[in-house]
Parts: sequence; C-alpha cells; structure tokens
Amino acid sequence: MNRRAPEAGDNKGDSLGLYLHIPFCARKCLYCDFLSFPASEETRRLYIKRLSEEIRACGRRAGMRERIVDTVFIGGGTPSLLLPEETEALLEAARASFRVDAGAEITMEANPGSFGRAAAGRLRRAGVTRLSLGLQSACDGELARLGRIHTCRAFQESFDAAREAGFDNVNVDLMSGLPGQTAESFGKTLAFTARLGPEHISAYSLMIEEGTPFYEAYGAMKADLERYGEWEDIPPGRRAAYQGTLPLPGEAADRGMYHMTKEFLMEQGYGRYEISNYAKTGGECRHNIRYWTGSDYLGLGLGAASLMDGARFTVTRSLKEYLGRTPEDFRLGKQYRETHVLSVREKMEEFMFLGLRMIRGVEAAGFSRRFGTRLEAVYQKACAGLMEDGLLASSGEGDEKRYYLTERGLDVSNCALAEFLFD
Repeated sequence: MNRRAPEAGDNKGDSLGLYLHIPFCARKCLYCDFLSFPASEETRRLYIKRLSEEIRACGRRAGMRERIVDTVFIGGGTPSLLLPEETEALLEAARASFRVDAGAEITMEANPGSFGRAAAGRLRRAGVTRLSLGLQSACDGELARLGRIHTCRAFQESFDAAREAGFDNVNVDLMSGLPGQTAESFGKTLAFTARLGPEHISAYSLMIEEGTPFYEAYGAMKADLERYGEWEDIPPGRRAAYQGTLPLPGEAADRGMYHMTKEFLMEQGYGRYEISNYAKTGGECRHNIRYWTGSDYLGLGLGAASLMDGARFTVTRSLKEYLGRTPEDFRLGKQYRETHVLSVREKMEEFMFLGLRMIRGVEAAGFSRRFGTRLEAVYQKACAGLMEDGLLASSGEGDEKRYYLTERGLDVSNCALAEFLFD
C-alpha cells in the first residue's frame, strides 16, 4: 500500500492493469445499469471457462509478456458469488499468462451475505489483497428501497469475516441521495462506516439511469410532482403506482449530504484524493487511479473495456456470443465489438477531464511529456476562464506546476471539466 500511485502523464509502457468482469448477481438492484444479471450454475461454470481461455489467449499476444501487471480488479456484478475455486482458477490463469507483480494490488468486489469466513480465507490465500464491499446504507429501510438483498447486520458479518481472514485493505461503497434518505439517516451511515475503520471509502450520489426500474418509477413521479406540486398533493392512487418508491431528496439536501461526506470523513482521518473517493494514508485504490491517469489497462470478460496503446476497445455484451467463442477467437480479438483509436485531441481531453477528478489535479510537465507541447498553449482560454471564476487553481512553477479544481470547482465538476472538451 505504500507504492507511489501513478501521476497523470506517467503512462508507463511497461505496466498494465487487468480488469476481469463477472456479470452475475443474485438479483438486479432497482438502480443498477451495470452489465449484470442472475444466471444458472451451469452458465456461470461455462463463463469462467471462457474467461480463463480469454485470459490465457490475451497473455500470448505479442508484447504482453513484457508488461508488468501491478493491479488486478475483479468486478461485476457480484464476483463473490463465484465459488472460491473459480476465483482461484482465474487468478492462476492470470499469473500463468501475464507477469503479475509480487506486490500487485488484487481487488475483488463483494456484496454482503455472498461470502463467509471460510470463503474469505480462501480468497485471501488465493492472493486477493483488497476487498471492496457494497454497503450503500446502514439503514435497512433504505437498503430495501434500493432492492438490495442484504441488511446492515449482514454487512457487519461480512466485514468481520474479511478482517478475520486477514484483509487489511478494505473499501466500503456508500450512496447518498437515496429514496426517503435524510441528513440524519445518512449521518448514521457515515458514522457506522467510520467506526469500522475501512482503509478506503467510495461515496457516490444515486444516479437515476435509463433502463432501470428506478428510471421508470421516477419518470412518472417527476411528471406528477410537476403537475401537483408537492408529494402530499399527489392522489394516493397515483402514489400507489410507484410501488412504495419514496421521493428523492431535493437538490439542496443532496448537496448537503455531499458536503457532509467530505467534512465528516476528513475529520475521521480519511484523505479525499478523488471527487468521490477517500482513503487513509496509503489506502488509495491503485487500479482506479490507472483510469484517472490514462495508464493502460486490459479488460477481460463480457462487456469489459480496455485502454491499450492509445486505443479503446470493448468486449461484446452478448453472453451467447461470448460463450460461443473459442481460444483462437480470443487470441485473434474476435470477442471485441468495437475499437476506437484515440486522436491526439481526444487524449488531451481525457488527460484533463479524468486527471482533474483527482484532488491533486494534473501536472503541466506530465502534459508536456505526453503531448510534446505546453498545457497552457492548448488550454490557455479554458484555464484562464475557470481560474477567473474561482473553479480552477494552480500551484508550483516549471516542472512542479499543477492545475487542480478548487472546492467550488469540485462542487460543479461536470461543468468545469466540460471546458476542456474541444468543439
């Protein structure tokens, strides 16, 4: 955990992150738009076989053995639904096919109730070094309204199992802006999480995504609120159509929870290193930092995305198509549905709007190293305008110069970051 996290602009050609996607879950949450779904045991077994074949086939591609894999992230879905021996098989395939560093950060996402003490112990022995546990809320009523299948007590048991198994690097996922949530109930969630003392906390606001049950429910609710004005004025018969869904906190309440998160967690010793991520010293997620700094990563499994040598490509989202692939298909890249080679302008955009998500911001020297021109020469107008508005600041001189979003800029980050997109 004491290794230096990459800087925006490092883009070290000899390092690589692996992402392994496990699309299975026990039940789809009402807000979730990730590529995940319930599946039979037979389907899961065949998928693990195909994913292992893809890992081995990709590891045999030209140049892969020269890359050092220093982060692995097993995400989903709910990877902890896999049998421990299935996770072991995937990691064995990765180590046999790639040069996985002895000190690699190996993260696995897990949901409460989907693993116990015995499974946690086997995962630790298999080489998983970091667990990411989805709590979301410490209030059982809020969990039920999200469609989560666990309780706060089940989360506590899973967290205790992780600690007893020897995991000393644990992330907890939290959400604010939930149906029926108040500042008081969210404060309870923050306090509960801080008492556990995880090394890392990710705290996001609920987003209502198209194609989810929440999108349908809240689309109808929004129309009724515009028509009737207040929740209490909507006819009971109409409210019943929302199937128990409660109103979301207003924008002011949601922003209040956002600020509460920052202030409370920093008081508890968590440093904010990205817009929505907090860590104790040394606990930053090295794999996610790869995404924000433009370092290479290879995504394997259904729908997984990659950034390699200036190109983005994505595996097919069709389970039938993926399960029908052969090892030779994987070696030839026939699992990919699209590939996009980034232009220099697109690389510059990503350098800025991903790198500025980090609290430390971006290095002017890193921009120069990567693109052969000064950051100010490309983004003088954008930087000047945002600095005049108090949304962007800089520190240092010469090679030490950095640009970073101010507290005000972080509050309206989407608007601020959009200034770095070319017309």
